[in-house]
Amino acid sequence: MRVGVYYRNSDVRVEERPVPVIGDGELLVKVIASGICGSDVMEWYRIKKAPRVLGHEMAGDIVAIGKGVRDYKVGDRVFVSHHVPCDFCHYCNSGHQSVCETLRSTNYEPGGFAEYLRVPQINVEKGVLVLPPQVSYEDGVFIEPLGCVVRAQRVAGMRAGLCVVVLGSGMSGLLHIQLARLRGASVVVATDLSDYRLLMARTHGATAAVSAKEDVPAKVMEANGGRLADIVIICTGSPKAVEQALGSVDRGGTVMFFAPTDPGVSTAVDINKIWSNDISIRTSYAASPEDLKESLDLIASKRFKVSDLVTHRFGLSEIQKAFDVVCKAQDSLKVIIYPEK
Repeated sequence: MRVGVYYRNSDVRVEERPVPVIGDGELLVKVIASGICGSDVMEWYRIKKAPRVLGHEMAGDIVAIGKGVRDYKVGDRVFVSHHVPCDFCHYCNSGHQSVCETLRSTNYEPGGFAEYLRVPQINVEKGVLVLPPQVSYEDGVFIEPLGCVVRAQRVAGMRAGLCVVVLGSGMSGLLHIQLARLRGASVVVATDLSDYRLLMARTHGATAAVSAKEDVPAKVMEANGGRLADIVIICTGSPKAVEQALGSVDRGGTVMFFAPTDPGVSTAVDINKIWSNDISIRTSYAASPEDLKESLDLIASKRFKVSDLVTHRFGLSEIQKAFDVVCKAQDSLKVIIYPEK
């Protein structure tokens, strides 16, 4: 089979590998569609384990089942989670499944940028969701990224009537904007440096879209009747965004770090201001199985629209071109790889 092997952002090669052999309790899945995540082009993060086959936003068909698999059958259209928690450790029992050691060590083989992948037994048991007929393969690509957004907004305490600021209107930012509006946010202010992405932010529910070059806290107050934001979600690794976030959050509010900076980046923080204004600093990484189920339900029920977020489609033979598009971050949102093409 063909696979897309990541060596670095500028060097993603199509190579041949054997189709994985499955064992008892496992599945063989033919990958139909696989999205490129922003983290896939975060080179400092990925290159440490290169060369490797990336891809964790996938949907496909079960083509073979191992002995003992009862809940799935050949022909099922599925989403498969690459990471799954154990569900019984200290972290899982305290609601922090995304830092479970099992979640951080599990994966499918070799990755979503391949024609086929082997799903280990623990992933079969905890990370496979059958796609309803109304959910396309492309829709299924969004289950994982939207699940991460679902978790982050739950952790941040999202509820109706709040003012939300989303710093960075790339793919994750747009998902946050749309979910915040669905959850009843009264005001959603989005920022970005790209005019295209600011337009997309307005299109997907932002009540105000502001250039990140402007005085963001002042624009937030202007959009929110003279008050700062209840929740600020950082969806960019820019250190400037951290400063803007802390300046844009109201007393009693929450700053959610949804994206990391580059390694070694530090930002000055006025601890006394955070303390005296009762500001909460939260982070969110990955998604739990329940978050992924909620994500699928949002997509299947048509309450959350994802189809118009796909801007580019490439066959596996063009995977380098696809990575180039994502790295340039100009007029692209979700870029999808079709391994069989």
